[in-house]
Amino acid sequence: MRTERKFVTLDEDKCKGCITCMKRCPTEAIRVRGGKAHILYERCIACGECIRVCPYHAKKAVYDDIEIIEKFKYKVALPPPTLYGQFNNLDDINLVLEGLLSMGFDDIFETSIGAELVSEATRTVMARNKDLKKPIISTTCPAVVDLILLKFHDLKDNILKLLPPRDVAAKLAREKAVRDTGLRPDEIGIFFISSCPAKVYALKNSLGLNEAAVDGVISMSDVYFRLINEMPKIKEPRELSRSGITGLSWAVSGGEAAGIFGNICFAVDGMENVVSILKEIEDDKIHGVDFIELNACSGGCVGGVLNIENPYIAKAKINALKKYSPVSKNNIGESGKNIEFFCQERDYEVSDAFKLDGDRAQAMTKLRQISDVYKILGHLDCGICGAPSCKAFSEDVVLREKKLSSCIKFLLPDLNNE
Repeated sequence: MRTERKFVTLDEDKCKGCITCMKRCPTEAIRVRGGKAHILYERCIACGECIRVCPYHAKKAVYDDIEIIEKFKYKVALPPPTLYGQFNNLDDINLVLEGLLSMGFDDIFETSIGAELVSEATRTVMARNKDLKKPIISTTCPAVVDLILLKFHDLKDNILKLLPPRDVAAKLAREKAVRDTGLRPDEIGIFFISSCPAKVYALKNSLGLNEAAVDGVISMSDVYFRLINEMPKIKEPRELSRSGITGLSWAVSGGEAAGIFGNICFAVDGMENVVSILKEIEDDKIHGVDFIELNACSGGCVGGVLNIENPYIAKAKINALKKYSPVSKNNIGESGKNIEFFCQERDYEVSDAFKLDGDRAQAMTKLRQISDVYKILGHLDCGICGAPSCKAFSEDVVLREKKLSSCIKFLLPDLNNE
């Protein structure tokens, strides 16, 4: 069952009803009604594409205020490697980590540690289970996972059954904090620093977990503006980072795939490209590939809408930081965990958000009606009706969300004679 929580919201005062967001939404989760965008949250995958393209900045991501950390006795930050690519002239990751401690966190647990462990776990699972449905699809991007559960139900079994690095890091961070402090788990706050609303959605709704692994999700941009005030005060940062090249690489498209040694893998980024490749997998056009890394944002997580830096520049900065790092600093053997620790605790559930009716016969009747309406439309996909496509408009008409007369073909009948 999909959550009713809203992780992308609309500022109606700023919205001009320009249909830019509606035309770019990969799940057709936006309509324009009464001159304002309207989000169909049951179809929203929180990818942030509408935030990215809105010329009036009317869409906003929902996340926790940074002051939430004060509710806990002991506070742990989970910085992803994307954070390191946001700063100019950064030559030492430890400076960022010290800055987080100066901001009020008691400890740091890098998400890239989880990434290195998940890379090893993925290789192990693929080696042990030769009958896995190929190509295996990464779980790193929650917008992609949600897209599959929403529109590509036949690909559900292709999704990797391992937790993404953010969840692994959160679980390990809480265990470490309990050992270090002797506090109860509920007295410890674990906070992920997010580059996109999709990760806020996934972490808040325990995607793949029995219960939430974190206590809050904070915006990358909010943290950035606090860090640039704290970092100049630090003269000699301690050696806090425990990340190697493998972990840092997960910030950019291709980084995860590069860690799956000895297998045929590739990476795809950008929502349009992701949708295209999912259609090819669904149509059985992809052969001889073991693993595919899919990222909704162009460039990977560096392209998230909650970041500050241009994704291409951020990628270059992260590559520079990897220059003198070892390949990896973490392995499953030293972590003391078995492979089950990295596995999903509960299976994903496909969504019925596109179901026309709970009654199969009624649904088939509505499907025929939608086909009949579509046949008489202009097939311009102009969006003037307030729907993203003529097919979506046909559905709205049958579901009585719109009137047939809203189509430009009927508003401007002279078009029929041209």
